[in-house]
Amino acid sequence: MADRHTSPLAMAWHKLKRDRMALAALLVVVFYLVLAVSMEVYAISCKVRAVQPAYAVENLAERFQPPSARHWFGTDYQGRDVFWRAMAGSATAVKVGVVAAGIASLLGVLLGAVSGFFGGWADDIVVFIYSVFAAMPTLLFILAFALLMNRGFIAADLSGFVEFCGKYFNTDPGMLAVYLAIGLTGWVTLCRVVRGETMKLRESGYVQAAALAGVGSWRIIFRHILPNVRYLIIIYFTLRFAYAIMTEVIVSYLGLGVQTAPSWGVMISDGQERLWRGIWWEVAGATCLMFFLVLGLHSLGDKLRDIFDPRGEIVK
Repeated sequence: MADRHTSPLAMAWHKLKRDRMALAALLVVVFYLVLAVSMEVYAISCKVRAVQPAYAVENLAERFQPPSARHWFGTDYQGRDVFWRAMAGSATAVKVGVVAAGIASLLGVLLGAVSGFFGGWADDIVVFIYSVFAAMPTLLFILAFALLMNRGFIAADLSGFVEFCGKYFNTDPGMLAVYLAIGLTGWVTLCRVVRGETMKLRESGYVQAAALAGVGSWRIIFRHILPNVRYLIIIYFTLRFAYAIMTEVIVSYLGLGVQTAPSWGVMISDGQERLWRGIWWEVAGATCLMFFLVLGLHSLGDKLRDIFDPRGEIVK
């Protein structure tokens, strides 16, 4: 049995602990994850108790208040506390990042492993599919998909499923569309890399030995192939997480994303109209929180790529 300190993940953790910047990035990401979970639990609790969350409380008498001891990030055009809305926006961002990156990673890994291991017609089909998606204008697809979901232009049979998923994820159709659209368009790069790695691994001695011993193809894939490409999944998931957050902000900024929950994109869209009047705090609050999360994810992803892939074979 190999010593646990020699495993790739143990080596990565050891190197991360020695790198102050990487460790700081990891702590930032963990902080946002804890914050997002806390805000999501708080929102669900308020919904169950039929209580209005603090970030949704309106007070028109305190509209456009600048940052102060009472309102750290000031108030918006409805008198809502910008600080709490920005904090609640982290839950929306993290949900989008986790779900969208999870869908993309799952599709990329499964299709890449199937294509690389079986080859032949299976490889031809997967290559054709990811070539189509690679040629597709991703942002336009996401916007169109979100528009269809938001405006109800979907089959009646799917409406019940959409409502069920919306309740399960505590989100609205617009955000559900963003989850799916980013996930369905973001798997191509990982699929290509996993496909290439699987082609190399299927020729290795232990995989050939397992095949000769009568081990089934799917068992080989899940027991011998995928554990050896998990570092690719970790790196890609981290980088895709950041991309999903920025995409959600763009889509919500354009009015096609989140409709009911707080979102950094909606806050920036609302606040930009009053920048010329010197009311900058709503845009600044949302932008700062998004900046530090995306910076932490990119820094962590780049460091993981340096650790696992020093030759730079993995692309974003």
